[in-house]
Amino acid sequence: MPPRARRAPVWSNSELLDLIAVCGEEAVQSQLRSSRRNFDTFGQKSRAMIERGHDRDAMQCRIKVKELWSAYRKAREANSRSGAPPKTCRFYKELDAILGGDPTTVPSTTVDTGERDEEEEGVEEN
Repeated sequence: MPPRARRAPVWSNSELLDLIAVCGEEAVQSQLRSSRRNFDTFGQKSRAMIERGHDRDAMQCRIKVKELWSAYRKAREANSRSGAPPKTCRFYKELDAILGGDPTTVPSTTVDTGERDEEEEGVEEN
């Protein structure tokens, strides 16, 4: 039986908040918008995390960012459905501050019901 691959340590709340803060910096956001291949951006995020006292490499940052963005996107899509109870995810408020106006985080297909949608307010963290 081959040896198991070593797993990275679990991310602490402070690490996740620092990663979200790094991702929210305008320089990082503009770089992400201007490039399809953004692995270098994750290297910069990793260096910023090291500066903040966390030992995370670019691949760990990439995987965690994708997990956070995916959870946020799923919660936001669920909240856009009519009649659905409000959904949230871990760090929803922080992610919404960064991704709230990003057109890639909302469903690309819409159905015209003849009613005007009102933006959901007051989605709380679990």
